Amino acid sequence: MTAKTPFIALTAALVALVLSGCAPKLDRTDGGPYAPGVKRGGEAVDGLVVGHRLMAAGEYELALSAFTRAAAEQGMTNDIRLALGTANLGLGRLGQAETLLRKAVKEEPTIPEAWNNLGVVLMEKREYAEAAQVFRRAYALDNGESDSVRDNLRKALAKSENPDYADETEQDYKLVRRGSSDFLIRRIP
Repeated sequence: MTAKTPFIALTAALVALVLSGCAPKLDRTDGGPYAPGVKRGGEAVDGLVVGHRLMAAGEYELALSAFTRAAAEQGMTNDIRLALGTANLGLGRLGQAETLLRKAVKEEPTIPEAWNNLGVVLMEKREYAEAAQVFRRAYALDNGESDSVRDNLRKALAKSENPDYADETEQDYKLVRRGSSDFLIRRIP
Protein backbone atom coordinates (compact mmCIF):
# COMPACT_ATOMS: atom_id res chain seq x y z
CA MET A 1 0.00 0.00 0.00
CA THR A 2 1.37 3.36 -0.94
CA ALA A 3 0.77 6.81 0.45
CA LYS A 4 -1.28 7.67 -2.59
CA THR A 5 -4.01 5.05 -1.89
CA PRO A 6 -5.78 7.00 0.92
CA PHE A 7 -5.52 10.19 -1.12
CA ILE A 8 -7.06 8.50 -4.19
CA ALA A 9 -9.89 7.00 -2.10
CA LEU A 10 -10.57 10.37 -0.45
CA THR A 11 -10.59 12.14 -3.82
CA ALA A 12 -12.93 9.53 -5.34
CA ALA A 13 -15.34 9.88 -2.41
CA LEU A 14 -15.29 13.68 -2.68
CA VAL A 15 -15.95 13.56 -6.46
CA ALA A 16 -18.84 11.08 -5.94
CA LEU A 17 -20.35 13.35 -3.28
CA VAL A 18 -20.14 16.42 -5.50
CA LEU A 19 -21.57 14.58 -8.52
CA SER A 20 -24.47 13.17 -6.51
CA GLY A 21 -25.58 16.72 -5.80
CA CYS A 22 -25.64 17.40 -9.55
CA ALA A 23 -27.83 14.41 -10.42
CA PRO A 24 -31.43 15.18 -11.43
CA LYS A 25 -33.94 14.61 -8.67
CA LEU A 26 -36.55 11.92 -9.29
CA ASP A 27 -39.66 13.28 -7.66
CA ARG A 28 -42.73 11.33 -6.72
CA THR A 29 -45.24 13.83 -8.08
CA ASP A 30 -47.49 13.40 -11.08
CA GLY A 31 -45.53 12.33 -14.12
CA GLY A 32 -42.59 10.98 -12.11
CA PRO A 33 -41.49 7.39 -12.49
CA TYR A 34 -42.37 6.42 -8.92
CA ALA A 35 -45.67 6.04 -7.13
CA PRO A 36 -46.55 8.98 -4.92
CA GLY A 37 -45.83 8.66 -1.25
CA VAL A 38 -48.33 8.81 1.56
CA LYS A 39 -49.91 12.22 1.96
CA ARG A 40 -49.93 12.86 5.67
CA GLY A 41 -53.20 14.38 6.82
CA GLY A 42 -54.88 13.62 3.48
CA GLU A 43 -58.28 12.02 3.21
CA ALA A 44 -58.57 8.41 2.10
CA VAL A 45 -60.58 7.60 -1.00
CA ASP A 46 -63.96 6.09 -0.22
CA GLY A 47 -63.68 2.29 -0.03
CA LEU A 48 -66.86 1.93 -2.08
CA VAL A 49 -65.34 3.93 -4.95
CA VAL A 50 -62.08 1.96 -4.75
CA GLY A 51 -64.01 -1.30 -4.68
CA HIS A 52 -66.02 -0.42 -7.78
CA ARG A 53 -62.82 0.47 -9.63
CA LEU A 54 -61.30 -2.85 -8.61
CA MET A 55 -64.43 -4.68 -9.75
CA ALA A 56 -64.13 -3.00 -13.14
CA ALA A 57 -60.54 -4.28 -13.30
CA GLY A 58 -61.66 -7.82 -12.42
CA GLU A 59 -59.90 -7.75 -9.04
CA TYR A 60 -62.77 -9.21 -7.01
CA GLU A 61 -60.73 -10.23 -3.95
CA LEU A 62 -59.23 -6.74 -3.60
CA ALA A 63 -62.66 -5.21 -4.23
CA LEU A 64 -64.09 -7.35 -1.43
CA SER A 65 -61.42 -5.97 0.91
CA ALA A 66 -62.20 -2.39 -0.15
CA PHE A 67 -65.94 -2.94 0.37
CA THR A 68 -65.26 -4.47 3.78
CA ARG A 69 -63.18 -1.41 4.70
CA ALA A 70 -66.05 0.82 3.54
CA ALA A 71 -68.46 -1.17 5.73
CA ALA A 72 -66.17 -0.68 8.73
CA GLU A 73 -66.01 3.07 8.09
CA GLN A 74 -69.61 3.77 7.04
CA GLY A 75 -71.58 0.90 8.48
CA MET A 76 -73.39 -1.77 6.49
CA THR A 77 -75.41 0.34 4.08
CA ASN A 78 -77.46 -1.26 1.36
CA ASP A 79 -75.02 -0.02 -1.30
CA ILE A 80 -72.19 -1.77 0.51
CA ARG A 81 -74.28 -4.93 0.96
CA LEU A 82 -75.01 -4.94 -2.78
CA ALA A 83 -71.33 -4.37 -3.57
CA LEU A 84 -70.22 -7.17 -1.24
CA GLY A 85 -72.74 -9.53 -2.81
CA THR A 86 -71.53 -8.62 -6.29
CA ALA A 87 -67.87 -9.13 -5.33
CA ASN A 88 -68.68 -12.52 -3.80
CA LEU A 89 -70.48 -13.46 -7.01
CA GLY A 90 -67.39 -12.49 -8.98
CA LEU A 91 -65.36 -14.80 -6.75
CA GLY A 92 -67.84 -17.65 -7.27
CA ARG A 93 -69.04 -17.62 -3.66
CA LEU A 94 -72.66 -18.12 -4.61
CA GLY A 95 -74.05 -18.81 -1.13
CA GLN A 96 -72.59 -15.64 0.35
CA ALA A 97 -73.55 -13.62 -2.71
CA GLU A 98 -77.14 -14.87 -2.59
CA THR A 99 -77.52 -14.07 1.11
CA LEU A 100 -76.19 -10.53 0.69
CA LEU A 101 -78.17 -9.81 -2.47
CA ARG A 102 -81.43 -11.14 -0.99
CA LYS A 103 -80.94 -8.81 1.99
CA ALA A 104 -80.22 -5.93 -0.40
CA VAL A 105 -83.42 -6.45 -2.41
CA LYS A 106 -85.44 -6.93 0.76
CA GLU A 107 -84.17 -3.65 2.20
CA GLU A 108 -84.47 -1.67 -1.05
CA PRO A 109 -86.71 -3.50 -3.54
CA THR A 110 -86.52 -0.78 -6.22
CA ILE A 111 -82.89 -1.25 -7.32
CA PRO A 112 -82.82 -3.11 -10.65
CA GLU A 113 -79.08 -3.83 -10.37
CA ALA A 114 -79.60 -5.77 -7.14
CA TRP A 115 -82.37 -7.85 -8.71
CA ASN A 116 -80.28 -8.50 -11.81
CA ASN A 117 -77.27 -9.65 -9.80
CA LEU A 118 -79.48 -11.90 -7.67
CA GLY A 119 -80.80 -13.37 -10.91
CA VAL A 120 -77.23 -14.06 -12.05
CA VAL A 121 -76.61 -15.96 -8.80
CA LEU A 122 -79.75 -18.02 -9.35
CA MET A 123 -78.73 -18.76 -12.93
CA GLU A 124 -75.33 -19.95 -11.73
CA LYS A 125 -77.12 -22.19 -9.23
CA ARG A 126 -79.31 -23.53 -12.07
CA GLU A 127 -82.50 -22.21 -10.46
CA TYR A 128 -83.83 -20.99 -13.80
CA ALA A 129 -87.52 -20.47 -12.97
CA GLU A 130 -86.79 -18.23 -9.99
CA ALA A 131 -84.04 -16.46 -11.94
CA ALA A 132 -86.55 -15.66 -14.70
CA GLN A 133 -88.91 -14.12 -12.13
CA VAL A 134 -86.09 -12.07 -10.62
CA PHE A 135 -84.94 -10.86 -14.05
CA ARG A 136 -88.53 -9.90 -14.91
CA ARG A 137 -88.64 -7.71 -11.84
CA ALA A 138 -85.24 -6.16 -12.67
CA TYR A 139 -86.39 -5.53 -16.25
CA ALA A 140 -89.61 -3.88 -15.06
CA LEU A 141 -87.80 -1.69 -12.52
CA ASP A 142 -85.30 -0.67 -15.21
CA ASN A 143 -88.14 0.18 -17.65
CA GLY A 144 -86.51 -2.10 -20.20
CA GLU A 145 -83.56 0.27 -20.67
CA SER A 146 -80.72 -2.14 -19.87
CA ASP A 147 -79.57 -4.48 -22.61
CA SER A 148 -77.77 -6.70 -20.12
CA VAL A 149 -80.91 -7.22 -17.99
CA ARG A 150 -82.93 -7.99 -21.13
CA ASP A 151 -80.31 -10.49 -22.31
CA ASN A 152 -80.24 -12.15 -18.90
CA LEU A 153 -84.04 -12.40 -18.88
CA ARG A 154 -84.04 -13.93 -22.35
CA LYS A 155 -81.47 -16.55 -21.29
CA ALA A 156 -83.34 -17.36 -18.08
CA LEU A 157 -86.63 -17.81 -19.94
CA ALA A 158 -84.98 -20.08 -22.49
CA LYS A 159 -83.29 -22.11 -19.73
CA SER A 160 -86.49 -22.41 -17.67
CA GLU A 161 -88.34 -23.79 -20.71
CA ASN A 162 -85.48 -26.07 -21.76
CA PRO A 163 -82.74 -26.60 -19.12
CA ASP A 164 -80.41 -28.05 -21.77
CA TYR A 165 -80.66 -24.86 -23.86
CA ALA A 166 -77.22 -23.92 -25.21
CA ASP A 167 -75.36 -25.66 -22.40
CA GLU A 168 -72.16 -25.78 -24.42
CA THR A 169 -72.27 -22.50 -26.32
CA GLU A 170 -73.94 -19.82 -24.23
CA GLN A 171 -72.80 -19.79 -20.63
CA ASP A 172 -72.26 -16.16 -19.79
CA TYR A 173 -74.45 -13.85 -17.80
CA LYS A 174 -74.07 -10.14 -17.35
CA LEU A 175 -73.46 -8.81 -13.88
CA VAL A 176 -74.45 -5.19 -13.39
CA ARG A 177 -73.21 -2.81 -10.74
CA ARG A 178 -74.77 0.42 -9.66
CA GLY A 179 -73.34 3.10 -11.87
CA SER A 180 -72.22 3.07 -15.47
CA SER A 181 -70.23 -0.15 -15.81
CA ASP A 182 -71.25 -3.68 -16.77
CA PHE A 183 -69.44 -6.76 -15.59
CA LEU A 184 -69.42 -10.03 -17.44
CA ILE A 185 -69.29 -13.24 -15.45
CA ARG A 186 -68.31 -16.33 -17.42
CA ARG A 187 -68.60 -19.85 -16.19
CA ILE A 188 -65.40 -21.82 -16.49
CA PRO A 189 -65.90 -25.06 -18.46
